Amino acid sequence: MREGICVVYCPHTTGAITVNEHADPDVVSDLGMALGRIAPHGWDYQHAEGNSDSHIQCSLVGPSQTLIIHEGQLLLGTWQGVFFCEFDGPRQRHFYVKILGDGERKLS
Repeated sequence: MREGICVVYCPHTTGAITVNEHADPDVVSDLGMALGRIAPHGWDYQHAEGNSDSHIQCSLVGPSQTLIIHEGQLLLGTWQGVFFCEFDGPRQRHFYVKILGDGERKLS
């Protein structure tokens, strides 16, 4: 695929996909800490399963990302990477990737 769109989707209610800095692992740690402050574990949530914090964090981050493919590569910033966020695990997870575009057309 030379030019197109790549959609990455996670079909779980406590797992998410995001794009963020991948050069410094402290960014990932800081993100997790901040989300934990926004939706902390142990509050008096109504959800009986006990993982409402994970559902809220997943909703804040989102289940998918749409990425541009340009000249056969994902068009990401210098420091960007694609991350799967696990908010209620570890668990067995799946995600889907759908690529839409012009394909490998050659003109003669």
